[in-house]
Amino acid sequence: MRMAKDIKRLGKETLVYGTSTVLARLLNFCLVPFYTYYLVPGQYGIIATMFAVIALLNIIFLFGLDQSYLRFASEQKDKHKVFLHCFYGVAVNGFFLAALMWLFAAPLARMIGIGQEYAYIVRLSVWVLYLDVLNMIPFTKLRLERRAWYFAGVRTASIIVNVLGNIVFIAVLQKGIASILWANIFGSLASLLLLSPVVYSELKQGPFLTVDKTLRSQLIRFAWPFVPAGLASMLVSVIDKPILIHLAGTQQVGIYQANFKIGVFMMLLVSMFDQAWRPFFLAHAKDEDAKDTFSRVLSYFCALGTWFLLGLSLLMPDIIQSNLFGSFHLISPAYWEGLNVIPLVLTGYFFYGVYINFMVGPVITKKTRVLMWITLLGAAVSITTNLTLVPHIGIMGAGWAVALSYAAMAGALFAFTQKVYPIRYEYKKLAAIALCCAAVACCVYCAQGRMPYGEILALKIILLTVYPGLMWLIVK
Repeated sequence: MRMAKDIKRLGKETLVYGTSTVLARLLNFCLVPFYTYYLVPGQYGIIATMFAVIALLNIIFLFGLDQSYLRFASEQKDKHKVFLHCFYGVAVNGFFLAALMWLFAAPLARMIGIGQEYAYIVRLSVWVLYLDVLNMIPFTKLRLERRAWYFAGVRTASIIVNVLGNIVFIAVLQKGIASILWANIFGSLASLLLLSPVVYSELKQGPFLTVDKTLRSQLIRFAWPFVPAGLASMLVSVIDKPILIHLAGTQQVGIYQANFKIGVFMMLLVSMFDQAWRPFFLAHAKDEDAKDTFSRVLSYFCALGTWFLLGLSLLMPDIIQSNLFGSFHLISPAYWEGLNVIPLVLTGYFFYGVYINFMVGPVITKKTRVLMWITLLGAAVSITTNLTLVPHIGIMGAGWAVALSYAAMAGALFAFTQKVYPIRYEYKKLAAIALCCAAVACCVYCAQGRMPYGEILALKIILLTVYPGLMWLIVK
């Protein structure tokens, strides 16, 4: 009875955390049309590159201390001492790194490829980074205390402030690309204000920190491995922008980023699956038929995932270019030359979902260290593919880098899982799913240019309508 109650609570909390994550991604996607109509591709490229750099630096600013707080606050009796060490640790580390960024803003702007004249963008990014990391330990405290609704409420309020800030700064005040950073600053300030009761509840117990050298050493030793692991993981997602800006210029980065954002719909499916999958396989790991269950899950995921992949790949370009909204389009026509990138990005996220399926091996056997090396492999594939293909085929090379890097990670994790936790997957069914997916894609792409637009659209809809039934016949 108690176990059922705990599982029910876990599912409820997963839904609450997942909803705030989904809302964040959807609202961020809703800003894409806004950006493409108010910013020219070159401007959007500069801000996309800066945010890629912010994502990487955020890991260094935080230094894994959120993970240390989770680990040690859940075990130690004096949670207050752990909170202060982690909170002040993040604040001090972030302050020194922020000061360095502020002082060397111009050289950093040149190094990342946006140009010395955009040093002010780097300085605004300092505030985004510092405020974000100050929020992280209070957010982690809410997660540890299982205050999911408070967590989701703060996240949602911050997102709303961010979206409204974008509208005000870009459309009303016309502050250009700096508007996006100002909106993020105000969103982070809103979070910090709403989290201030959490911080105050700790500080009122004794705001002054008496350094416990033993605890500090333990926190740092536990935290630092998350920095290279986090950087490797983030490199797979964001390294394409800094490379692209050096090889193809800011305008191409802007065009690429606008179309890259369409992948959010596939990422939502993968994120929701991830939230449910990890607690599920841990709960069922000791079942007698656990491996058979995990095998079936992969087949079902691939059946549903390929349907999403095909639907988004085949229909999103039509939706973007349609006149459903009159003269307004989902993405401004200035960005349409990058539409061919969409299927490659979606394919990459599909393979990331497959990768998450194979996570069962290292997690159950507690051999998670391999995940860092597999992520580094993905980063290496991404960097190599970008450097090799972008000079020849432009942003399509970056799209191929996304697909191939996640495919390489999925393949490597599959090989490792089969070594430490062998699962007999339904290979014939998986092959049939892959064959059907490829057949539908080839049928549509071969018809393009040979049939009128209306007939091609009808063909897409018919094939996508029949596809779920075909998948059911394969996986049942």
